[in-house]
Amino acid sequence: MSSILKIDNISKYYGNKTNLTKAINNISLEVKKGEFIAIMGASGSGKTTLLNSISTIDKVTSGHIYIEGNDITTLKGNNLNKFRREKLGFIFQDFNLLDTLTAYENIALALQVQHISFNEIDKSIKEVATKLDILDILQKYPYEMSGGQKQRVASARAIITNPKLVLADEPTGALDSNSARKLLEIFKTLNEELNSTILMVTHDAFTASYASRVIFIKDGKIFNEFTKGNDSRKEFFDKIIDVVSLLGGDANHVI
Repeated sequence: MSSILKIDNISKYYGNKTNLTKAINNISLEVKKGEFIAIMGASGSGKTTLLNSISTIDKVTSGHIYIEGNDITTLKGNNLNKFRREKLGFIFQDFNLLDTLTAYENIALALQVQHISFNEIDKSIKEVATKLDILDILQKYPYEMSGGQKQRVASARAIITNPKLVLADEPTGALDSNSARKLLEIFKTLNEELNSTILMVTHDAFTASYASRVIFIKDGKIFNEFTKGNDSRKEFFDKIIDVVSLLGGDANHVI
């Protein structure tokens, strides 16, 4: 598999010389096309800062981040906005849907800014809505949807542009267990059938067990990582719990 993301010795510092916080401390890693990766770590470990740096929400203090060979740490202004629009898909814990727009309109926004024709937009929305089982709610407003439905609409919006990389920040954090399972099965389908590359931050071992590789962050550094390989999801989950315990996490909470 070819590399889609390469992180080269990045650091992110906050504060000043007298009160310096190293949110990310010399992290390097590589993500292959079609991987489904979970990033785990305790609160304050640097996992969200790492995701924000990859998504260009945060700017790194040092080092470089390459997506498809392009150094995104050098992008600015319109070039940066164009890159976000065309190359990245975002899925957030709180959905970030616009309350005054229907599900259809929320999803369409991602394509309208690229000046795609109405017929093409309509076709793309119906295709992705079928995959995510949300055809019947396309004309509903966010306040008329369940949490699981909102997250599926947000997922549709993220993948409608066929992004090179889907970035998910605690995507199951606001969902009940049943909705979380359904969403994770959708992620699995997107990854296995559509070859979507997914990078997901989560505190939850059950959520992470759907990934093909888990990277553990501690104190701004990579603490451990391993791949699922031929393990069953239950076996993979047990391995994740073991590392979470070493990190000082609450294993009962993440189950």
